[in-house]
Amino acid sequence: MQSSSDLFPVALISAELRADLSEDVYRLKPGNSPDFSVELALTRLGLAGHEGARGVPVVLLHGSFSNRRFWYSPKGLGLGPFLARAGFDVWILEMRGHGLSSRNQDYRHNQVADYARYDLPAVAAFVREQSGQVPHWIGHSLGGITLAAALGGHYLGEQDVASVALFGSQVSRVYWPLKMPPVAWAGRLLLKGLGSIPGQRLKRGPEDEPIGLALEGLRWHGLFGRFGDRERDWWAGLAEVRVPVLAVSAVGDLQDPAWACRKLLAQFGSPVQAFCCLGLQHGDASDYGHVEMLVSKAAQQEVWPLVSHWLTFGEVPAQRRADPAASPEPAS
Repeated sequence: MQSSSDLFPVALISAELRADLSEDVYRLKPGNSPDFSVELALTRLGLAGHEGARGVPVVLLHGSFSNRRFWYSPKGLGLGPFLARAGFDVWILEMRGHGLSSRNQDYRHNQVADYARYDLPAVAAFVREQSGQVPHWIGHSLGGITLAAALGGHYLGEQDVASVALFGSQVSRVYWPLKMPPVAWAGRLLLKGLGSIPGQRLKRGPEDEPIGLALEGLRWHGLFGRFGDRERDWWAGLAEVRVPVLAVSAVGDLQDPAWACRKLLAQFGSPVQAFCCLGLQHGDASDYGHVEMLVSKAAQQEVWPLVSHWLTFGEVPAQRRADPAASPEPAS
């Protein structure tokens, strides 16, 4: 089959009409990482009958234990269809071994470092090639952390990213037991005996996660740990990033608290920054949780229009901007 790209082998594996939406699923084989078996599924959503019209491109990145269905349900609901119906050119990436992306040979050792260094730049290049524009990026949870790693590591730059929106994403929450070397050693020994972390069995989501991600997290949060890999300090690199950044947290998100999400935002050197905290105290319908901030009926009414406004105008409405002092970092 002829490749759909001049960059690397790309196959259009399905092209379907889903009510008022067109759904094209591409399989990318970038061949840019040490594991040449990596194949990535990238779904494009557009309006049926308007396939030739290209709006502003937006790339959506799911979090851990998840896949494209976080953004796009089989019934055509979700932030992805909402943005497509608003005229945006929507692209949904499924990480290695998730959803329609097959498990690569070295799946067990997959890490954020691989996603950031190899996969996101390949997706950025393909979307730019197809749309002729620089895409906006939206990441939830681990998807947002991966975006921060790619930007802080300078694997993505202004030629790849028009703006970034991070939902429930942070790397600053401290897990004190992991600072104790015996606990960290025991954790590594336990994890190395496993192949993957079962999402369904643990009731975390529909997908499994590779052990490599957990081991990487132990390094980040261990004694003298840092947000980075052996070659680059991603946290320090964020200070050099200049693309516009939106960070969104939720009062009911106990996994990624508001103060930590705001701390990640503050590390960016971007002159255009915005922060929102969703919750009753900020005039919202509920104290949103980690998932509910994007997947709920209330989010459909309150959060999705906020995203569209950000993508269109590069800012959030004045009434939605959070007070910097509203989510202080807890005392150590």
